[in-house]
Amino acid sequence: MMDGSGIYAVARQRAEEMLGSQVQHPFGTDWEVFKVRGKVFLLLTAVTGQEQMIVKAEPEDCQALQQQYPFIAPGYHMNKKHWVSVYPHAELHQQLIEELVTDSYRLVVEKLPRVQRPIDPSSGH
Repeated sequence: MMDGSGIYAVARQRAEEMLGSQVQHPFGTDWEVFKVRGKVFLLLTAVTGQEQMIVKAEPEDCQALQQQYPFIAPGYHMNKKHWVSVYPHAELHQQLIEELVTDSYRLVVEKLPRVQRPIDPSSGH
């Protein structure tokens, strides 16, 4: 079972590996907000009473993830079409967390002006 602290540890470690990633607390100490070039790609919070990881995804992926996994819901306090919340669950595993954080980061980087991109989002380098 991946509990809330496990989700946080895996998500935090993956986010910190991403080039240009910075953690901030613009909403107070209850929120860890990871940004690349000033744009959010990961949020960690338990303000609802339960730990959650909030990440960006393609709209069709958001729907598919929510249908496939009982622990993924529309993104809390975010655009429900582009963000999902991931909650602790027995079926949640490290690889899925890492993939979701990586995909979120790449989606945000793709929208940055080319000169600001720390990586080429199509190649991952």
